[in-house]
Amino acid sequence: MSMQTTRSTENEGGIDTSLATMPMVHGTLPRWVPWAVFAGVATVAGAVFAAIGFNIALFAVGVVVLSAVVLYGWSRAVEGARRALDRVVTIVVTSAFLIAVIPLVSVLLTTVSRGLEALDVELLTFSMRGVVGAGGGIYHAIVGTLVVTAVTAIMAVPVGVLAGIYLVEYGGRGRLATALTFFVDVMVGIPSIVAGLFTVAMFTIFLGSGVRLGIMGAVALFVLMVPIVVRSTEEMLKIVPDDLREASYALGVPKWRTVAKVVLPTALAGIAAGVTLAVARVIGETAPLLITLGITSSTNFNPFDGRMATLPVFAYEEYKNPGVPNDPYLDRAWAAALVLIIIVMVLNLVARLISKKFSPKIRG
Repeated sequence: MSMQTTRSTENEGGIDTSLATMPMVHGTLPRWVPWAVFAGVATVAGAVFAAIGFNIALFAVGVVVLSAVVLYGWSRAVEGARRALDRVVTIVVTSAFLIAVIPLVSVLLTTVSRGLEALDVELLTFSMRGVVGAGGGIYHAIVGTLVVTAVTAIMAVPVGVLAGIYLVEYGGRGRLATALTFFVDVMVGIPSIVAGLFTVAMFTIFLGSGVRLGIMGAVALFVLMVPIVVRSTEEMLKIVPDDLREASYALGVPKWRTVAKVVLPTALAGIAAGVTLAVARVIGETAPLLITLGITSSTNFNPFDGRMATLPVFAYEEYKNPGVPNDPYLDRAWAAALVLIIIVMVLNLVARLISKKFSPKIRG
């Protein structure tokens, strides 16, 4: 129930005037009400589905929808329409978050549980050369992944960072900057298989057909990585305050030195994080590597000489073409996927350390 009250004020002439009546705040539901509603609806829905046949997807959707309806009606009667709508939106947002998280957690738990069963010292220190069936390891795939990714980063990071600097600090609204921005936007959404086909076609022109090299995989990943580095560098440089640039110019510092000594150090933490995300984006690619560097059972450290194995392609091949018995092949595939996740996690930790170390220090 809402109550009304009146307030009086005194105007400049000393005459009391009454303000319009204003409603008091509605009541508030206890904090346990949403949980009680969900529990009650889940109990009723569980009983109904137990009678007609249980379906986890329909059960989850039914519980969310019915809980939102019940909670909206209850909240509207006690708290008012605005608070009731807020509660419904909260339920929708939370449900969307859970829908997004559940598959991610499921994949992670499955990969960890299946991968840990096969992960041992032999798996990490041996290759598949001469191994059929049980035994062997993924050492050659780990080496190939690290080598190809390192070569890709060496090529893509300088190009991407310098391109981002040009777009923000020098390009302005010129034709070249506009064209570069357009092509970067297009390349961000390019399918990975297209990058692989482009690389194969380019190397076929110079080296002939049927060539598979580690450097080909690095070039394909370069095509995918550069636009991400450019875009992240551009966004990080844009948030650097113009006051820092103007202060440097006022002291007579040339533009290139301002960019090198003021702008880049300020944005270094964000750029490092963007580069790490770009590496994580390309390190798990399978399609372009499958057609550019293929697969091999031996360890190859030279990206310019012959095929190389990588963790994504190795996991794909082990799962696609299992032998008899197929358990050792599937175990190696899960182990390769787990190691790949660990590598990406380590890269993210390194990025956080770099961000913490090089981020600008604010002194009070």
